[in-house]
Amino acid sequence: MTEKLDTGKTWELARAILRYLERHPEAKDSLDGIARWWIQREWCERQLADVERALDVLLSGDLVLETRRPGIPPYYHLNPERRDAIARILRASSPAGTPDEP
Repeated sequence: MTEKLDTGKTWELARAILRYLERHPEAKDSLDGIARWWIQREWCERQLADVERALDVLLSGDLVLETRRPGIPPYYHLNPERRDAIARILRASSPAGTPDEP
């Protein structure tokens, strides 16, 4: 069985399935259900913190704006005044294209 778990991605998915089953020991699902509901849910939960950090970077560079309204969660949108800076960042060949570039 170890040879089937030799790739990093395969092992990562196998661990995600085990984590889900550990939290929900009575869970049963099809291949499609496991992929859609177990793995995707865990991925989304882990990604939330990463997305929040990325938004913080974009907000600090004024590339994205945050709008807050009573009764709804904040939402984020492009800062039209920073289109040129955004285009430079997207054209950059490495992560060195940061909001601080001229």
